Amino acid sequence: MAKYKSFYTLNSLLPFSIMDRYLTRELLPTFLFGVGAFASIGVTIDAMFELVRKIVESGLPVGIAVQVFVLRLPEFIVLAFPMSTLLATLMTYSRLSSESELIALRGCGVSVYRMVLTAVMLSLLVTGMTFVFNEHLAPASKYQASQILDKALKSEQPSIVKQQNIFYPEYQKVKQEDGSNKKILNRLFYADEFDGKQMKGLTIIDRSTEGLSQIIVSESGEWNPSQNLWDFYNGTIYLVAPDRSYRNILRFERQQVKLPRTALDLAQKSRDYGEMNIAQSLEQLEIERLGGDEPKIRKLEVRIQQKIALPFVCVVFGLVGAAMGTIPQRTGRGTSFGISVIVIFTYYILYFITGALAQAGIFSTIVGAWLPNFLGLGIGTFLLMRVAQK
Repeated sequence: MAKYKSFYTLNSLLPFSIMDRYLTRELLPTFLFGVGAFASIGVTIDAMFELVRKIVESGLPVGIAVQVFVLRLPEFIVLAFPMSTLLATLMTYSRLSSESELIALRGCGVSVYRMVLTAVMLSLLVTGMTFVFNEHLAPASKYQASQILDKALKSEQPSIVKQQNIFYPEYQKVKQEDGSNKKILNRLFYADEFDGKQMKGLTIIDRSTEGLSQIIVSESGEWNPSQNLWDFYNGTIYLVAPDRSYRNILRFERQQVKLPRTALDLAQKSRDYGEMNIAQSLEQLEIERLGGDEPKIRKLEVRIQQKIALPFVCVVFGLVGAAMGTIPQRTGRGTSFGISVIVIFTYYILYFITGALAQAGIFSTIVGAWLPNFLGLGIGTFLLMRVAQK
């Protein structure tokens, strides 16, 4: 026994010991099974049923549906990584605990912290994989799937416009006599529709010039990139004096007006939050900040923080799963799977609640995105310390 004790003690101190290799071999198959299972369930519920409906009702070609289905997979693999980490660590450590293998390791001088360190290190590796998938693969593939699907469904309807009811308010902050800042409307841009080239049915209120406001009503308009201004066609410009009286009325067939192109950027934006990576989300955030729409800005800020926080859920789940698994108990695979589902469900409920509170301004964006992770780390650390003291 002394011989084996010295052997386990020596190997447990090495950077990547026999124990680490053994635990990795035990964790990896369950992790891969979890990725396949969770990703398949997610993509089936979210994408497959909808694609089948489109095949039956809209005549979507089966080949296009299969292509879209495959392109949606990375999105669900990203979500499956953290869940599979929890499943693998909980199942593996629970089995080793029920078969007294962890007790044998502790008897050989290996601490609980050292045993769990293997799961945490592997969780960090999965965190890196999740970040790569979530930043480079999932948004691009989801966007491509949306483009292919839209093109297939609208192939016989080329006249459908890309955007309708484009509404872009721009605000400025004005300092008051008491030192506070008041936000007032600086410019309002509205268009009935955008066909990819021209805005149609335009109404623009411009109050950016002090002492003078203008209202532009135009049949259509388009951005002139060579001169960095707008070309408006068939419309009227109303100039309004500070006393709210009309100063001048100008009718035109073509009129060039120096206005920002931000409304065009918003209309051309064809990606939703899930189709943008962090860099693209930050670019979109700058556009939204120009408009001054605080709810949209807040929502995008929270989504960006959640994109950063999501990969680190793997570390949280790895620690929680390993800590729960090391608790002396006899649990089968079914029980471990059930516990995993409960933990995952609880975490994501908290994730959505804190995110919503952050969007409402009750929490800061950082707290709203990261609070579930911090709570999970706290719970995992507490459970691990309790096991280590026994």
